[in-house]
Amino acid sequence: MMEHKSNPNNLTEGKIPPIEIKNLSVTYRTEPALWNIDLKLPEGKMIAIVGPNGAGKSTLIKTVMGIVPITAGKVSVYGKSYSKQRTKVAYVPQRGSVDWDFPTDALDVVEMGLYGKLGWLRRPNSKTRKIAKECLEKVGLEDYSDRQIGQLSGGQQQRVFVARALAQDPQIYLMDEPLNGVDVITENTILSILEKLRKEGKTIVMVHHDLQTVDKYFNWVVMLNRNLIATGPIEKVFTKENLDKTYQEKQRVSLR
Repeated sequence: MMEHKSNPNNLTEGKIPPIEIKNLSVTYRTEPALWNIDLKLPEGKMIAIVGPNGAGKSTLIKTVMGIVPITAGKVSVYGKSYSKQRTKVAYVPQRGSVDWDFPTDALDVVEMGLYGKLGWLRRPNSKTRKIAKECLEKVGLEDYSDRQIGQLSGGQQQRVFVARALAQDPQIYLMDEPLNGVDVITENTILSILEKLRKEGKTIVMVHHDLQTVDKYFNWVVMLNRNLIATGPIEKVFTKENLDKTYQEKQRVSLR
């Protein structure tokens, strides 16, 4: 069971939030994906982004990283643009968005996480190799370092990408459904690592689909359906009323 000590005073006046979004709108062609979002995320929290399919959850994360163009508004990371703060952010994509046939092994994938700090003109060396191996060990895959990523199970592939994020040693982890469809070992491994990072003051922002486990795994929630429905500590915001507003239907969710 995750620790649930949430302090809304994390967003104290004068403290620069890890991620701040002002008046954000994103459109795909003429269809709005996100509309007029104002959001400040606190530091040192496990933050779930929840909402129905097509709510803009993945788009929100990608917008923070500049992957998706903004129609209107502004996104800042510790008060600056993402381009100036990219080394403070690591991204774990959805498994379905990755080309698993790419001819590279698990260790190389993790080492790629260090390229941002190395610079593209500097080659990996024994130090970066050592860091990558240590990160694979943290996710329990030290014996799979030379395995081609397409030969790994789905859960193992997800753990490789978590290891790559760990190698970057960021302040913020942006994760797009990392627990979706993984085995129990992988889920427990990932959650254990993330809880340790949270206790170290890191901020974890995760798109999450399983409403039954939101109040178990997270202590802050963003409820999204193109518009921002609600955000705040789990015990105050993750309510049946807000779920009904978010999903626009009655939820059969047992809120503990």
